[in-house]
Amino acid sequence: MRHMQSIFRRSSREMPGLNLASMPDLIFTVLFFFMIVTHMRHDDVKVRYQVPAGTEVQKLQQKTAVINIYVSASQIQVNSQLTDINHLAALIEAERKKLSEENAERLTVSLKADKHTPMGVIADVKEALQRSFALRINYSGTEAAQ
Repeated sequence: MRHMQSIFRRSSREMPGLNLASMPDLIFTVLFFFMIVTHMRHDDVKVRYQVPAGTEVQKLQQKTAVINIYVSASQIQVNSQLTDINHLAALIEAERKKLSEENAERLTVSLKADKHTPMGVIADVKEALQRSFALRINYSGTEAAQ
């Protein structure tokens, strides 16, 4: 009878611990992946501008192929570099050469102009963009309160 009790008695086994030795390697691999893939770009805006409000505002989906142009009545800035209208086309070409071939084909110019900028200045910027074959232009604005 005693023998039968030992057969049915549960043995007191412990669950083995989970081996976490490779966890730091995995975490650092994922961290490096996101650091490489993520492209953080911040322009140091030197141009004073107040973006106009609009009713049909949409967000840009693909931001890796975007060149930001900030325009005020007296200044023009491409990404973080101040320029004038005479050098704008050359600067756009230089920025396009920094992009990959695929992004250079999808190049979009985001025009962020002050709402008090004369249309003549905007027309000059658009002509310079045409000379550099930057034909996709996005006009930035804020959504108007309705």
